Amino acid sequence: MLRKSKEIRPFGFRDKIGYLFGDFGNDFTFILSTVLLMKFYTDVLGVSGSVVGTVMMIARFADGFTDVAMGRICDRGKTRRAGKFKPWILRMCIPVALTSFLMYQSSLIHTPIWFRIPWLFATYILWSSVFYTSINIPYGSMASAISPEAGDRQSLSTFRTMGGTLAGLIIGVIIPLYAYENKDGYAVLNGDKATAVAAVFSLLAVLCHFLCYKLVTERVKTPNATGDRSEDTVVEMLKKARKNRPLISIIAASVVMLLAQLTLQNMAAYIYPDFYGTAVAQSVSTIVMMVGMILAAIVSKPLAVRFGKAEISVVSNLFAAGVCLILFFVRPQNVWVYVAFQGFCWIGLGIFSMVSWALITDVIDDSELKYGRREDGSVYALYSFARKLGQALAAGASGWLLDGIGYSENAAISGEGQSESVLQGIFNISTIVPAIGFSALALILWFWYPLRKKRVEANIKALKEKHRP
Repeated sequence: MLRKSKEIRPFGFRDKIGYLFGDFGNDFTFILSTVLLMKFYTDVLGVSGSVVGTVMMIARFADGFTDVAMGRICDRGKTRRAGKFKPWILRMCIPVALTSFLMYQSSLIHTPIWFRIPWLFATYILWSSVFYTSINIPYGSMASAISPEAGDRQSLSTFRTMGGTLAGLIIGVIIPLYAYENKDGYAVLNGDKATAVAAVFSLLAVLCHFLCYKLVTERVKTPNATGDRSEDTVVEMLKKARKNRPLISIIAASVVMLLAQLTLQNMAAYIYPDFYGTAVAQSVSTIVMMVGMILAAIVSKPLAVRFGKAEISVVSNLFAAGVCLILFFVRPQNVWVYVAFQGFCWIGLGIFSMVSWALITDVIDDSELKYGRREDGSVYALYSFARKLGQALAAGASGWLLDGIGYSENAAISGEGQSESVLQGIFNISTIVPAIGFSALALILWFWYPLRKKRVEANIKALKEKHRP
């Protein structure tokens, strides 16, 4: 039900900015891990890419179970004065920032390899599977509790994406400019500077999470869970999810989307410093990405209103796949041509990113009508589980493929540079894997995902009637 309007301020710009800060804080640790972690462990601490990728993949699979558990905790938890989801933001902001910082310790270079790998595994599991999960699941679930209106939720999705994009811009610009040094014509990562950057970003993450807590208001009040819990087990939830076509299809879409997007981001730390021999271009590419995302933010809402969120997502992902395929075949030797193509790719990806979080609220609405119960936390947790699978595949694939093409950690540490065959392999991974992912995503959304514009509008109308006082 909706809280009485006289008791609480209306939805407005304050909520949008607060929600933006939430993902800003999340991505000061998440995007940092995407951009820096594998490069830090391969090029600074000398751990092979396949080992790093495997550790990250194992952790992401573990995340899936902790995500679902956290979703159930949220749904079964009491609604407090601040809401059902907001309190978790305040509780977990310091632990998630601290464990993120502990992953990037350059002093570990003086320890044996048998210590470095367990340290990576332990800190990554604590950050990813425990603390990041305990703040990200409530944060994502909170969107449905901030407002019941479709337009408001689309705005929250857009502002959330912009928050993550801003964090990505800061991280993507600062790390190449500050943390890399030129060594015999190659850009080499400095471990001590990487550690310092991680410390600053951890502090910024805490600040952003605090602003999210202070600015956002939960308005949709769900009753505290009571009565028989026999249908509330994780097993029962998964059984219901198996029959939920919108949820299962958006889960599949999320897996391939993250595989494509994170491969782009993971490989940026290799294609610019290694293939093109410049870290400066990596910073510029981040700014170009930001421009692409801003353009996507401008056009996504009117296009979604006119044609539907799923419909425009199909077209935008086909566009991104086409750009990656052109890059694969053209293989530009000029780094700025590559950067320009990447900008066009991010416009296509950005349009889908702007509406993706609104798509899951559509799934939550549809599930409520189908099963008669609203389970924001559980549905979002399953969606997050899918995202973790995509992240696991991207991390594992990037590490294994780097080893597969013969990437040398010793050559990276010494600054000698990689062989020509390795450089060409880096280019192939950076283009063909995202192209496959974006194409698969478009096909899933067109042929499998059923929540087209008319059905979404009908669901919103039905829920308004159901929740009418």
